[in-house]
This record gives sequence, structure tokens and C-alpha cells, in this order.
Amino acid sequence: MQHNRRYFFCGIGGSGMLPLALIVQRLGHAVAGSDRSRDQGLLPDKFAFLQARGIDLFPQDGSGVGPDTILVTSAAVEETIPDVQAARRHNAHMMTRAELLAELFNAAPKSVGVAGTSGKSTTTGMIGWLMDRAGLKPTVVNGAVMRNFVTAETPFASALVGSGGPFVAEVDESDGSIAHYTPHVAVLNNVALDHKSLEELRTLFRDFVAKAEVAVLNLDNAETALIAAELPATGRLTYSLENSAADLLAEDIAPQVDGVAFRVRTADASVALRLQVPGRHNVANALAALAAAIACGIRLDDAAAALAGFAGIRRRLETVGSAGGVTVIDDFAHNPDKIAATLAAMHEFPGRLLILFQPHGFRPLRLMREGFVDTFATRMRPDDVLVMPDPIYYGGTVERSVTSTDIVADVAARGRRAVFRSGRPDCGDYLVEIAKPGDRIIVMGARDDTLSGFAAALLTRLG
Repeated sequence: MQHNRRYFFCGIGGSGMLPLALIVQRLGHAVAGSDRSRDQGLLPDKFAFLQARGIDLFPQDGSGVGPDTILVTSAAVEETIPDVQAARRHNAHMMTRAELLAELFNAAPKSVGVAGTSGKSTTTGMIGWLMDRAGLKPTVVNGAVMRNFVTAETPFASALVGSGGPFVAEVDESDGSIAHYTPHVAVLNNVALDHKSLEELRTLFRDFVAKAEVAVLNLDNAETALIAAELPATGRLTYSLENSAADLLAEDIAPQVDGVAFRVRTADASVALRLQVPGRHNVANALAALAAAIACGIRLDDAAAALAGFAGIRRRLETVGSAGGVTVIDDFAHNPDKIAATLAAMHEFPGRLLILFQPHGFRPLRLMREGFVDTFATRMRPDDVLVMPDPIYYGGTVERSVTSTDIVADVAARGRRAVFRSGRPDCGDYLVEIAKPGDRIIVMGARDDTLSGFAAALLTRLG
């Protein structure tokens, strides 16, 4: 890293950019940034938080970028953005968020990279919490806020800055940047169709796992089980909810309203554990975190005891509150696997589900159309209701060959109740109109921090 230049984060409010900016600042570097959400007057609390920490914020018009700037961008930033154009004019150094994160990650004495289609943020948060409780002083970079580390001074705790200990990071396959990372411990939760074709994903994940000293792999996912079969037993730790051949096996799973209890069995131990977060998918995430902890020298019983105190990740089945007998839940689910896991967890207990699903783009909608339709058609109960607005759109050129109306029509043709409303306010009106005591409203979607505000507003209206 270069100490004589200022790091300027274009899109600093993003879920991946904000934690990295905080870590770079804590390492002693000058940090500034811009964000179009701030220019639009959105998320003022987040940007006030950054400014209170001494981070200068500029309009996203190029005014904050000079010749002494290192411009950090996400993969989604286009050449037409004024900050990028200014960097080109000044011949300023440019790098992607993934390149900067990988530089820090690869230099750490012990690095744990968490990958997979689903469960990355929760597993990353769990591992970070286990290491923190074990006194290892980890640095953690997550794509979501870790509730255990939220304080009045750090309300957006998607990062934890350690002091020379392990480096734990959620790594992303959607843009191929996972190829930059060389982990000591590679966690691969699952592989399923999302941003790329399965062929591309298989190559990226295999290469990622092959670079690690120890790979943590889920035997309940067909793709990761195939990768596990290719590795020597000495270089892997496997986990499962079903396969007794796994190194860590979950038994006696007992869903509860506010969590889930189970027992972890290994070749030489059996430990009871109760999580504060619900769902069988979180049992799998917990097994992955426990395996990573073991790979880093933490005893199973110590890790299990610490994991019982894990408070969860913001926007992962997060209960906003209840009013008028209706509970509102905020959730990040945005691909078929995540949606299926959320619906399965919610259906462990009685009550109609009113599902607001805002797709995170037109391309994912086109790529995963069949998966979305099949998931909703098979996982919804007859009295559940799906409500969809148009996908989130941030500008640029995009093919709109598949829209929310297509998903709604296909789900309805499969015998489930599905409704389209073009604007999110109209969706809110409809949900409030049809909600009745005993219902649970689930607000689903990614890449849009204002969804949490929408969920909170629904709760207020219901009250």
C-alpha cells in the first residue's frame, strides 16, 4: 500500500466498499470517497457516520479525484462515471476493491476466505466472532453488518480491525475477483447458479480451493461434494447435516422460534449447541464456521460455546418488529437458494407469508428466471402471497427481456398467488391492505439499502 497518497473510494457507501475504507483508514492511510446515493439524498445516517470518522466525502462529479489519488472502484463502476474520468485525466492510479482487499488479505499471517453462492456473510460473521472470542484479534471484512460488533460508535459494523491476527474476508465470485485471493483456509459453502454459469463457477471455486492449505467443504451440496472428492483428506474438512462421512455432522436438529438447537459430532467429540439465528441453513453455516475455527487451532468445545453468543447479521432473517399482530422481517435473499432457505425457515412455524421480493437487477432476473419461478412455486404454501415490483435499476445499458411481470405470471400459472406492482410504494400499500393478524411480511432483496427503511415504514403503518 502507498502511504503518500489518498485512497478515494468511488461508491464508498456500498456494502463491500465501506468496511474496506474503514480498514484502510485504521491502517493509517488518508481516505475519502463519493457515492451516488449520497448525491441523491439517500442513507444520510450512513454518510454522517463516515464523516464523523474523519472521512471526506465529495459529490460523485470527479472533484475529489486528483493526481495524488488512488481511485478504488467496485466492479460495477462504469467508465462514464465522472470520478473515473477524472482519474484518467490526472493519470491517477486505479484499482478495484477486490484487488485492494486481496492485497491486504494475502499479506496476513493467517487468512480465511469465505466463498459460495449463499451464506457467505453469515459464515464470515460467525468465524470473526469465534476468533474474537478466542482472543485472536482478527481483522474481518464482511458484506453486511455484524450485529455482535455494533456499538453506538460503530453502527455500520461490517468490518472489524484487528492487530496483526488472522484476516477473515467474504470473497466474491460474481465478478471473478475471487481469483485474486490466496487463502490459508478456504471455506466453500455451496455452488449454485447465480451471477455466472455453473461452468464458470466450477472453475473459479476449484481454483480458489486448490490454493488453500485447508479447504472447508459442504458435502450436502452436490457441486462442493465433487470438489471435496478431488482433495486429499489431509487438506480438507467437510461438514454435513445428512452425510455421516463428514468430519463435522449436525444431529438432533430442533428448530425454535428464535433460533435452532443441534448437536455437532466429530470423530472424537460431540457438543450440544443452540444458535440465536433460525433455520437449517444456519446450522450449515455454523458447521462451516466451526470447521474453519478448528483449522485455525480453536478447540471445538470453545468454538461451540462462543457461537452460542452469535447475534446474527443485519438483513438476514432480521425481525424488524410486530404491530397489529403482523410481524415484519427484513432479509437479503435474492437468488433461488437463499429464497428457498428463508422460506423453509419461516415455514417451520405457522402463519401466512406475505413476500415482497425486489429483484437485484434485470440480468439476474433473466439468468435465474426458471430458478425463481420454481422456488416460489414449490416453496410457497397455498395461502402465501408473492408481491413483486420492478427490479432495482441504477442506470446504464441493460437488457430487459425478462421482467418482474414474467416471474409473477409464471408463478401464478403454477397455482400460487403472485401480484405485480410497478412501484415499491404500491407494493407497500397492497401489503398493508391485505395483512391480517398472524401474517409475516418478508421484505427480500439485495443491492438496495433502502429496503430496510421500507420494511421499517411498513411496520409503522401496520401499527
